[in-house]
Amino acid sequence: MELKEEILEKIIQRASTLFQKDPGELNADTKWVEDLNAKSVNYVQIITILADEYDVEINFMEFRRKKTFSESAEFVAQLCGG
Repeated sequence: MELKEEILEKIIQRASTLFQKDPGELNADTKWVEDLNAKSVNYVQIITILADEYDVEINFMEFRRKKTFSESAEFVAQLCGG
């Protein structure tokens, strides 16, 4: 599995818990704000999981600018050198 896909899966799993959604309802095209009404605290919770898992520092403001799960996963993968 490619790093981006692995990160995307982690985002989906965590987001399904945070937003009380079935993981099957979430995918690469899921939009943070339009689909989930994400708040700052939600981003922080996701960033914390990813930062711990991949041992990388994730800039909150840059991460928050990403509109979809796919964009977020791509951003984190790039930080990991992937």
